[in-house]
Amino acid sequence: MSPGPAAIDVLVVDDDFMVARVHRTFVERVEPFRVVGVASTGEQAAAAVDELRPDLVLLDLYLPDVFGLDVIPRLRTAGHDCDVMVISAAREADTVRGAVRHGVVDYLLKPFEFEELRSRLQRYAAQRGRLLTAVVQSQADVDRVLAGASAPPASAAGALPKGMSVETADLIERTLRAADGTLSATECATLAGISRVSARRYLEYFHATGTADVSLRYGVAGRPERRYTWRV
Repeated sequence: MSPGPAAIDVLVVDDDFMVARVHRTFVERVEPFRVVGVASTGEQAAAAVDELRPDLVLLDLYLPDVFGLDVIPRLRTAGHDCDVMVISAAREADTVRGAVRHGVVDYLLKPFEFEELRSRLQRYAAQRGRLLTAVVQSQADVDRVLAGASAPPASAAGALPKGMSVETADLIERTLRAADGTLSATECATLAGISRVSARRYLEYFHATGTADVSLRYGVAGRPERRYTWRV
């Protein structure tokens, strides 16, 4: 039997211990992720990274001692190359832009459901795997690594994640391909005749494997709507 994927070690940083506990529980439900530590302040986060050397830090921004983004340059100065995913209630455009400038791999707004975090962790794992195994001999190789274009379509990928079926994956793929423009999860679910939760899960899987693109549509209020299109 071939060994499974190598574990991805995660440090959870949140000043609310109950929230941190929930995040830890969520992460440990997604293979191959495992939580190796929890920190509640920026100082604790820096010390934990020094000691535990995680692959990924789930970073809250509203910490009691520092603003979360200020932890990132401290980690880089200390020579740590761990990835950082922001999990915060901070919705200000300047904060999001600052996070992008600091090189975060994702930005998830609180509150969120387990499925939202799972899809992002799966996408991160897929991208991390491509980076670790990439052989770059040309610009096309670089482009495939950055865009995730090397991943095969779900219908040809062989094994889908547990609980997902080839038939439903093909249905969602056909729905996306036939769409005139982008589709939201709700619109895709209506066209395919399945639940919104199921549609969202398959759409995020396609995005994680690089076969679908996601854009954000901003409304008057509330979080932006995620809209999907099949990558040609």
